[in-house]
Amino acid sequence: MIDIDALKNDLISRVADSDTPTEVLKAPEFRELYAQIPTLAPEERGVFGKRVNELKVAVESAVVARKAELESAALPPIDITAPFDVNASLPPLIPSTQGTQHPISQEIEYMSDILQRMGFRVYDSREIDDQYHMFETLNFPKGHPARDDYDTFMTVEKDEAGDSLIAPAHTSTMQNRILKELKPLLESGEPIAATSIDRVFRNEDLDARHEHTFYQHEGIYVNKGVHAGMLVATLQKFLEEYFGKPIEARVNPFYFPFTEPSFEFSLGCPFCDKAGCSVCGHAGWIELLGCGMIHPNVLKAAGIDPEVYTGFAWGGGVDRLIMMKHNIEDVRYFQSAKLDFLRQF
Repeated sequence: MIDIDALKNDLISRVADSDTPTEVLKAPEFRELYAQIPTLAPEERGVFGKRVNELKVAVESAVVARKAELESAALPPIDITAPFDVNASLPPLIPSTQGTQHPISQEIEYMSDILQRMGFRVYDSREIDDQYHMFETLNFPKGHPARDDYDTFMTVEKDEAGDSLIAPAHTSTMQNRILKELKPLLESGEPIAATSIDRVFRNEDLDARHEHTFYQHEGIYVNKGVHAGMLVATLQKFLEEYFGKPIEARVNPFYFPFTEPSFEFSLGCPFCDKAGCSVCGHAGWIELLGCGMIHPNVLKAAGIDPEVYTGFAWGGGVDRLIMMKHNIEDVRYFQSAKLDFLRQF
């Protein structure tokens, strides 16, 4: 019987030395191995067949790598210090007016500036994270429905606990890290005030108000004696500064695992002046963000005593804020690469 491990090493060695590596895939040893399968006992065939297939996959991978190596070696060397011939004329300069900053990038910078002036430190989020920071530190225990991959994009890569790494569905995945990093401020008598603004991902059906890839801003504030009135006043001030005018807001009770009590913060629809339209779902109001007082379990997860300190948090879509500010009726425009749309900014 052929030694599969020894054959694997031999075939991969042949591939590495060959100028026509694809020919190795036609080696007669493969036919001999497949011919052995019917001669084996039924209980041995599955295991043996799997090993043969694994051998073929390994050799195919070696062939792909060798072909890439040969193609690379065939390319002429490039002198990166000479971008064009000495006798050639200089290429025309690209006009500075040809490109513009994307509206989302513009508004993130503006929002960050407002929050920094209000005393908030600005953090970037992550585009791949573990389930501990995405769920457990935010009071989502294992088995919670929100942890199902129906809503969240899971990857095939695993974290140290053996759980799938994920594309974060909210910038709250940074909350535990920020609280732990800034915890010494509390001990020195200063508050924790921070925001994280970045891209997030959700398994959404696309329409005028929903995208699978969008941007979110998250804010947290922790100190002694913090209450819900401070939360509403902070959001009111931030949004009035952002929109550059007084706003009409509505706060309704809601539920989030990571805040208690929790609220839904809504603004009067600017597209129809609260008369009702397709953008606001004919409700007259647009749900802008979720917010609330940070749940004691979230503070405990960061090593902060909820008997001494309280705090508030909020999270909302950057895209939705921009839509309301500039009267943009469809969130899909931001990812569409439509030049007639982007040139307006």
